[in-house]
Amino acid sequence: MLGKILKSYDYSLIIVAVLLSVFGLIMIYSASAVTAMQLYGYESDHFFARQRLFLIAGLFVFLIFAIFPYKIWLSNKILIPLVLITISSLIALLFFGNVTGNAQSWFQIGPFKVQPSEFVKISMIIYLSAVYAKKQPYINEFNKGVVPPIVYLVLVSMLIIMQPDYGTAGIIFLIGAFIIFSSGMNLKNMLKLAAIGAAVAVIAFLLLKDKILTEEGLSRVNTFFDPFAVEQDEGYQIVNSYIAIASGGLKGLGLGESVQKLGYLPEPHTDFIMAIVAEELGIFGVLFVLFSLSYIVLRGILIGLRCKDAFGSLLAIGISSMIGIQSFINLGGITGVIPLTGVPLPFVSYGGSSILQLSIAMGILVNVSRYMNYDRKYKNSSGKHVPGKEKKKSKLAVVSRRAVKLH
Repeated sequence: MLGKILKSYDYSLIIVAVLLSVFGLIMIYSASAVTAMQLYGYESDHFFARQRLFLIAGLFVFLIFAIFPYKIWLSNKILIPLVLITISSLIALLFFGNVTGNAQSWFQIGPFKVQPSEFVKISMIIYLSAVYAKKQPYINEFNKGVVPPIVYLVLVSMLIIMQPDYGTAGIIFLIGAFIIFSSGMNLKNMLKLAAIGAAVAVIAFLLLKDKILTEEGLSRVNTFFDPFAVEQDEGYQIVNSYIAIASGGLKGLGLGESVQKLGYLPEPHTDFIMAIVAEELGIFGVLFVLFSLSYIVLRGILIGLRCKDAFGSLLAIGISSMIGIQSFINLGGITGVIPLTGVPLPFVSYGGSSILQLSIAMGILVNVSRYMNYDRKYKNSSGKHVPGKEKKKSKLAVVSRRAVKLH
């Protein structure tokens, strides 16, 4: 029994995530050593040591969530407290939060800072996946099956916008959209939701326009269109990011040889760490990160498509979309494809809250994959154990069954 369970884990997914995290740890040391010495004297490994500590903690968190059955999250005894903790923590931030980077998004706990919005991402994925899985029998009844979870999604997004943290609010809203799109509701209800979403966006803008149309917000937009016109001011980071990326070329300058991290690119170990990767390791370092992230995202989507359980399927799609969206926003920001939003690169950027949240997410994803693989290999359609492996079924058949089930 134990042997079958161990064989059911998706080790390729685990290995890629571990390799990417270790790579990120190495790059954090390389990118942050000079900054750490400037801030903390001779502690050149300050950020490296803290990230290593969070990675060790993240490993234990990952194991817990990879072992315990993911279906425990369907219980109202867990789901309701999760919702209450999420809302309470976001409200508490508005009164007791620590201001960093012009946003009141952190709790200061001793020497550490905790960013609740990072954990809100995974709690939102769990909540929406659980609710829409339970609502499958009446998923196309708009008022009963569609609207209630949307109210919660909008409330959480608004609380995060009030910090203000537009990047995280956008990510959470997009994650919700992916889960809703995958929930099995019909096109008519999706169009209704799109219309409601547009109306809510307009109302939110009118209510918060004084916070949105700030000098800092407008400068980010202007910087996006022409960073070189303000390269000594708002465009300083993005211009130096361009320089770092261009300097790396094909082979890079060599690990530890970045010039831009020597005070030119502020906090190079956080949001702009990919620019340092490009400068030091060239196109090969960049491709390693891109291929690793792509593998995790695509593998997660495949797990979602193959999973027969609606809850597990939505969880896998939600987690994959979170990693994919966040990666796109980070890489798009440092390359000038989209405006900068201050979003870390998953598994690579420095950040304790980010790595712990990703550890939870990957643990759940691997757990979904384990149960799916076990059912496909060792159970027949009636749920009874069979002595050998079940005859393989085509991917098309699996996707078709799920489509029929959800619709």
